[in-house]
Amino acid sequence: MAAMKTADIRAMTPDQMDDAIASLKKERFNLRFQRATGQLENTSRMREARRDIARIKTIAAQKRDAKK
Repeated sequence: MAAMKTADIRAMTPDQMDDAIASLKKERFNLRFQRATGQLENTSRMREARRDIARIKTIAAQKRDAKK
């Protein structure tokens, strides 16, 4: 899974954003286990997943604030 683009995230509904965050958190959990057992090949994916989660949360907050 490649890093998510901001335009793609902005097009998501709040429910889709929640689903994306949940799947990224699961992926991050699995990546941590792979790193601990020495099976992780693409170490940069951990960083990408963490940043994708932050990116989605930031855009979700911006959308919430815009509605107020």
